[in-house]
Amino acid sequence: MTHAGGQMWGGRFAGSLDELFAQFQKSLPVDHVLAFADLQVNRAWSRALANVGVFTADELLRVHAAIEDLEGHWRTTGIPADDPAEDVHSLVERELVARCGELGKRIHTGRSRNDQVATDLRLYLRERIGALASAITALCGQLVAKAAAHHDAPMPGYTHLQRAQPITIGHWALAHCEAFARDRERLRDAGERMAECPLGSGALAGTVLGVDRAAVAADLGFRGGPTHNSLDATAQRDHLCELAFACAMACTHLSRLAEDTIFFATQEARFVTFGDAVSTGSSLMPQKRNPDAMELVRGKCSRAHGALQALLGSVKGLPMAYNRDLQTDKESLLPLLTETESCLRVATLAVQHATFDVARCASEAERGYLNATDLADLLVEAGVPFRDAHGIVGAAVNRAVALGVELQDLPADERQRLLPQLRVDLKQALAARTVLARRDVLGGTAPNRVRAEVTRWQQRLTDWNTEDRTP
Repeated sequence: MTHAGGQMWGGRFAGSLDELFAQFQKSLPVDHVLAFADLQVNRAWSRALANVGVFTADELLRVHAAIEDLEGHWRTTGIPADDPAEDVHSLVERELVARCGELGKRIHTGRSRNDQVATDLRLYLRERIGALASAITALCGQLVAKAAAHHDAPMPGYTHLQRAQPITIGHWALAHCEAFARDRERLRDAGERMAECPLGSGALAGTVLGVDRAAVAADLGFRGGPTHNSLDATAQRDHLCELAFACAMACTHLSRLAEDTIFFATQEARFVTFGDAVSTGSSLMPQKRNPDAMELVRGKCSRAHGALQALLGSVKGLPMAYNRDLQTDKESLLPLLTETESCLRVATLAVQHATFDVARCASEAERGYLNATDLADLLVEAGVPFRDAHGIVGAAVNRAVALGVELQDLPADERQRLLPQLRVDLKQALAARTVLARRDVLGGTAPNRVRAEVTRWQQRLTDWNTEDRTP
């Protein structure tokens, strides 16, 4: 029997869709990426159907042969996103019917597109999460390489974009690694929320077939077994929102990395130069070298917040169980995954092709009164209460600014007048490398601490690479 318009759902309908609405409700241009996951689901579901007598052993072989033929065809030619089919499920079913006849129609027995798409999505997203985690591993690898090369190289540290205290280049690089490590953990954790299999939930009430849902879940590699409530399994999309948040947070951290390095590459800072592979020039001004890679990362990352908000808005206020609004979840999430991975890959390339001017960074770490806090600490060591020391150093900074010198270069008479409590060589005691060495505490910027963190991070990257290679 042919349904109206050849649609999977057309049993009750005699007329066809208005062409405008037909195009409006079509999802294949977005959900075609689920095709291989859908074939995987069809393979597992057909085995479950054979176990309850819907297919004979011979029929199951014919169905699987059709699935394998279609999979091979699409791996060669690509999935036709512009096909007339309504969605990926109807595309797959049509192609299977063309290869194994009536058996292709029977494969949908006992299931709905509702539990089918929920399962497809989880399978597909497991792969995408792995790719995103791998991209973070690669980015952290480049940052750790920079930290290893410059674990003891001084540079100015900033708060409020004002020079604050000296840090090392390595300490700065590893700070970004810490943020991306949390993003990676969030991605992996979001994947754990997808470890249960919805297949067998039907449209909303479960299936009438006595399929072994635990066996189906194991067949598809779901470590958490089957879902336990068919309404929730087909209706909820909080794992998608969680994944979108993980991407949005990673993009926030990417944007901050981009902002740091864009500033470092300015003529005002001149800490970093980006190589030709990730820079462009001006069509008018021949002298320009623009940090375009990182500027584009910073710009594209803003879309992640919009995608997250769109997903949250789509699921807010939907009644149980499935509603067609949920078709739009993929329109928000799937481009977000692609954009996030692209930004991670390009940021990795940019960091790889970024060269620090170590001499300039060290020189600038000696300027701008970044050692004022250490001068206050020296006064504390001499017995001055810190609050008083803070005021004394503030006055010393004001005088140094008026004289156009750094604190360590105050004339002897000014030192005696402003800092009578001290009997130390300020040039040595306030040198950037001395200031760095004092921060010899876990998490501090002392070079030996940064070197230890580099070693810890190198082991962590080894562990991550092993995990990324594990299916």
